[in-house]
Amino acid sequence: MSAPDNDIVGQFAAIVGEANVLTEVADTAPYLKEWRGRWTGKTAAVVRPGSTVEVAAILKLASETGTAIVPQGGNTGLVGGQIPDASGRQVILSTSRLNRIREIDPAGNTITVEAGVVLQTVQEAAMEHNRLFPLSLGAQGSCQIGGNLSTNAGGTGALAHGVARDLCIGLEVVLPTGEVLDALNKLKKDNTGYDLRDLFIGAEGTLGVITAAVLKLFPKPAGLATAFIALPSPAEALALFGRAREAAGNGLTAFELMARIGVEFTVRHVDGVRDPLSDHHPWYVLMEISSGQSEEDARATLESVLEHGMEHGLVLDGVIAESFQQRADFWRLREGMSESQIPEGGSIKHDISVPVDRVPDFLAAADKAVLAIEPGSRICAFGHLGDGNIHYNISQPVGADKAVFLTLIEVITPAVHRIVGDFGGSISAEHGIGQMKRDELAEVKPPVALDLMRRIKRAFDPAGIMNPGKVIVPD
Repeated sequence: MSAPDNDIVGQFAAIVGEANVLTEVADTAPYLKEWRGRWTGKTAAVVRPGSTVEVAAILKLASETGTAIVPQGGNTGLVGGQIPDASGRQVILSTSRLNRIREIDPAGNTITVEAGVVLQTVQEAAMEHNRLFPLSLGAQGSCQIGGNLSTNAGGTGALAHGVARDLCIGLEVVLPTGEVLDALNKLKKDNTGYDLRDLFIGAEGTLGVITAAVLKLFPKPAGLATAFIALPSPAEALALFGRAREAAGNGLTAFELMARIGVEFTVRHVDGVRDPLSDHHPWYVLMEISSGQSEEDARATLESVLEHGMEHGLVLDGVIAESFQQRADFWRLREGMSESQIPEGGSIKHDISVPVDRVPDFLAAADKAVLAIEPGSRICAFGHLGDGNIHYNISQPVGADKAVFLTLIEVITPAVHRIVGDFGGSISAEHGIGQMKRDELAEVKPPVALDLMRRIKRAFDPAGIMNPGKVIVPD
């Protein structure tokens, strides 16, 4: 594709207004770099539409002129899916101005929002109506709903309520041709043919641009009980999870596993975080139980789970949050775990999932493989034990050269992913494919599945303008 000339950029400006087409280096810079610094691109322009009609006009013009479009929400993605390539020919379509909440329906337990609405804004709007929107991520103060859906985001609330796909009822999507698919229905049951909605969720902007969505809401819990718990190993954590699920059922709304080193990193580098326990322990779990009845009911269930854990040697120590602030402090520790690795130097990251009952065995096998490659590696594993999703991150040895360590990604990542495959797992649990895992996806997907993905891409995007170079390798 050729670089858009000034005339085409001018046509984009005619659609959205000159103030909403950014071309100066200082203005476009925030859109061009992934927050961890791994990917940096170039762009001919950042175009910021303010309506679905404007998105449709942009994509129609892009298809007619062969202009590549890279959709971008809050730029919080972790696999480079929102970053343009280095050619300078691709145009970023920012959804930040698509930021209206169109409707809240407490009786029907739905909220209809545009793609640029920030996740935390949706959560707060739901709370104002005594409802819960359970998608919860560390980046919830800046990530946008369109990006959450495009990557099928997971987060800490997935244990009880599912991932982004499970929380979406209807979509409005602009196709690469400029056509608008209006599927913003609020129906719980709709069996009228193919489910087109799910094709766009998780497609990372390669099939079209999500402009609005109908999302599920839930009754706000009457009570929450949260505990920070120390355990000897992931095996005991798995046993405790089983007991908690039996006791609380769907009221078990979080069960987050953390290695000791992750706690140390976060206490060291994230302002306001402290270790909740006086002694050091090998592993920790952040567990939360919700109740539709009362705080007392939630706490009683949590206490019974901890009592069982103590009696059976699963729990070494623990503390139950006695206030909203203490609960927030526990969660700040967990949510700061990713950012706390940055000051520790190079980090080789994996967002994987395996069957829940295989998590302890996976961790043991992966640790053995990684330490055989680089004995000084500091393995910072943490994540959502209840759904088998582990962020298996490896920080460089103390004093090592960052650049030299990061070259080991070519050895370490294939080794880790081979073990994931051996355990029947996935190389991408909740972050997506983007450009980071595009080539590897072609290696792990069955040929028929990969061929079907390519056929769908060609059918929806015949001009090949939508986020080229992401998710799948063209055939």
